[in-house]
Amino acid sequence: MPSINVAILGFGIVGEGIYKILNERSKAIEKGTGYTINVVSILVRDTTKTRQSTPGTKITGDIQEILSDSSIDVVFEAIVGEEPAYAYLSEAIEKGCHVITANKAMFATHGPALLKHAEFRGVNLGYEATTAGGVPIIRTITGLLPTDRIRRIRGVLNGTSNFILTKMRNEGIPFKKALHEAQELGYAEADPTDDISGKDAFRKLMILSALAFGGQPKWEDVAVIGIDGITVEDVTDASKGKLRYRHIADIYCDENGVRHGGVGPVLIGPDHPLYSVDGVDNAIIVDTDHLGALTLIGPGAGMYPTASAMVGDFLQIIGKRETALVSN
Repeated sequence: MPSINVAILGFGIVGEGIYKILNERSKAIEKGTGYTINVVSILVRDTTKTRQSTPGTKITGDIQEILSDSSIDVVFEAIVGEEPAYAYLSEAIEKGCHVITANKAMFATHGPALLKHAEFRGVNLGYEATTAGGVPIIRTITGLLPTDRIRRIRGVLNGTSNFILTKMRNEGIPFKKALHEAQELGYAEADPTDDISGKDAFRKLMILSALAFGGQPKWEDVAVIGIDGITVEDVTDASKGKLRYRHIADIYCDENGVRHGGVGPVLIGPDHPLYSVDGVDNAIIVDTDHLGALTLIGPGAGMYPTASAMVGDFLQIIGKRETALVSN
C-alpha cells in the first residue's frame, strides 16, 4: 500500500490531538484513502520533557532535521505565535511540502502570502482550523464563492469566551471564577488575554474577510472589545429580560466594496439565531444572495475540534493530490 509521510510541528494540545487521531483512525484512513499514514517526525521545544509515547516517530528540537527530510509529504503546524511558524511553513512550501495550519495569529497576517506561495509551488495549504475549531466554515465559504455572493459573516468565534459567559449566566459566578474553570478544563490558556480581549476572534474574522471578500479592512478601523468588562450583575440583569450576552465578530462588505468589521459583546434576544449557542460552541452566520442566511454550529475549543479540522484538511488534500502525495 502506498504511504504518506507527515511531520507535526509542535506537540502541545493540538499537536498531540493530531497524532492521536492519525493513530486511532489509521485503519479507517487506510481503508478510505488507500494510503498508510506515517508520522515520521515531531518538532518540540524540549526533547527531554516527558510526553506520551510515540513509537517509530522521531522527536526532534531541530526544524532543519524535518525540512531537510525529502521523504516528508505533509507538514502539520501547531505552533503558537507568528514566528517561527511563518518561517517554518514558508520553507516547507518552498521545499514542496503540503502544509496544514491552525495558527490564526500567524495566518491572519501572513495567510495571503502563504496562499500565493503555495499556489506558485503547486502545493496545498489547509487552514480550516484557524477559524472556528470543528466548524467547517472555510470549506463552506470556499464552496459558496463560485456560485453565490457573500454579504456578511457574523458569529461566535471564540469558544473560551462563550464558555465563560455561559458559566456566568447559568451558575451566577463572577468572571474570574468562570475563567479559572475554563483554564482548569483546558479551554483557556494560562495567559487567556487573546481569548478574553477579543484578539483571537478578531484574527479569525480577518481570515474570513480575506477569503469571503478578497481582502481585509484596515486593522486599526476594526473596533475590538473583550468580555473582561462584563460583570455577573450585567449578565443577571440581562437574563431577567430574557437577553443573553454573546461575544460576536461581524464583517461585511458594503456596496462600494468597503469592508467593515467589529468584535464585541452584544445583547441578543430569543429570536436571534445565536441565542442558544452555549458552552464552548462556535456558531457562524453567513448571509448570501441566493441561499439566504446559513448558520453553522460546532465545538470551538479543546484538543479534538481543532485537531480534527486539521486532519479533515489532510484528507481533503489526499483527495486532491493523490499522485503528488505518494512517497517514493
